[in-house]
Amino acid sequence: MVCYDQENVSFFYNMSKKNISERWQTKDYVMVSLGLLVCAFVIFANILVMLAIFMNRRFHYPIYYLLGNLAAADLFAGISYMHLMFHTGPWTIKLSVHQWFVRQGLIDTSLTASVINLMAIALERHQTIFTMQLHSKMTNHRVVLLIVGIWLIAIVLGLVPSMGWNCICDIQQCSNMAPLYSRSYLVFWAVLNLLTFTVMVAVYTRIFIYVRRKTHRMSQHTSQVKHKETVVNLMKTVVMILGCFVVCWTPGLVLLLLDGLCKSCDVLTFEKFFLVLAECNSFMNPIIYSYRDNDMRVTFKRILCFPCLGWQQKDEHSGVRFNTLEQEARKARDGDGAQTNGGPLVLKDAENMQDSTES
Repeated sequence: MVCYDQENVSFFYNMSKKNISERWQTKDYVMVSLGLLVCAFVIFANILVMLAIFMNRRFHYPIYYLLGNLAAADLFAGISYMHLMFHTGPWTIKLSVHQWFVRQGLIDTSLTASVINLMAIALERHQTIFTMQLHSKMTNHRVVLLIVGIWLIAIVLGLVPSMGWNCICDIQQCSNMAPLYSRSYLVFWAVLNLLTFTVMVAVYTRIFIYVRRKTHRMSQHTSQVKHKETVVNLMKTVVMILGCFVVCWTPGLVLLLLDGLCKSCDVLTFEKFFLVLAECNSFMNPIIYSYRDNDMRVTFKRILCFPCLGWQQKDEHSGVRFNTLEQEARKARDGDGAQTNGGPLVLKDAENMQDSTES
C-alpha cells in the first residue's frame, strides 16, 4: 500500500480529473463575490436570531434554545463557506493536504450540527405535542448537555476523514467532488443524512396526524382556541424549517451518493449549483422566523431599530411586554387573559387542555 501524504492537493485533483483554475477567470470572480455576499447575509441574519432569543424572555424555552442552536449551526456554516470562498478557485492549488481537510471539515461539521439539531427539535416536538403542551419540561441543564452533545458529535464526524477515512493511501477510491475523500465515506455520510431526513419526516407526519385528531376535540372548548392555534403555528414553523433544509440539502447529498457509487457519473456539472443551493439554506431560517412568528418579527425590529430609537423608546410603542411564565400565570388567575401578543401560554390553559386530551 502506497500513501501519498506528501503530495499536494493538485496531485489528487489531477487524479480525479477535477480541474483547478490556474488563473482567475470571470466565473471565479462571480462565484467568490456571490458566495461572500451570501455568507455576509447568513452571518448577519443568524446573529440576529440568536440575539432575539437571548433578549426576549418569551423565547427562553427548550424549543427556542434548540432553534437558537440551529441558528448557531447556520452561523457556523456561513463562516465555513466564507473560509471556503477564500480557499477556492486558483487558491485551491496552494493548499496543503492539512489545509484542504480543514476547509472540508468545517463544512461537514456545520451540516452535521444542523442535521442533529433538527433531529433534536423533532424529538422535542414529539415529546411535547403528544401531551398537547406548548413547551417541553426539559430543564435548562439538560438542554445545555444536549446542545454540547450535538456539537461534539458534529465535530467528531467532521474530523473523521482527516483522522484516516480518506483515500490518501488508496488512490483508486478517491471521489470526484472531494478528491481527498474516500468514496466509501461519501456513501456513508450521504446515506446517514438521508436516513435522518426520512426519520424526521416520519416523526412530523405522526405528530401532524395526532395533532389533527386531538385539536378536533379541543375546538369545542373556546378557552383553548388560542392554545391550539399556538401549538399548530409553532409546528408549521418547525416543519417549514425542516422542509427547507431537506429541499436545499437533498440534491447535494444525492449527488454525493452518486459520486460514491458511480465512477462514470458526471457529478461535477451540478456541483457548484447544489453547493450554492445548500448555502442558501443557512439564511432561510431567519426569513421563516420573520414570516411565521410575530414575536420574533417584533424582536428583530427592536434590535435593528435600537441604534436609532433606543431600546426603551421602542418598547413604549411596541406594546409587547416581556413577562416571565409566573407573571403570565398570575395575570391569568387575576382574569387578565390567557395570552399576550402570541407569547408563551399561561399554565391555566395548559392544564385545561391537558384535561381535555385525557377525557
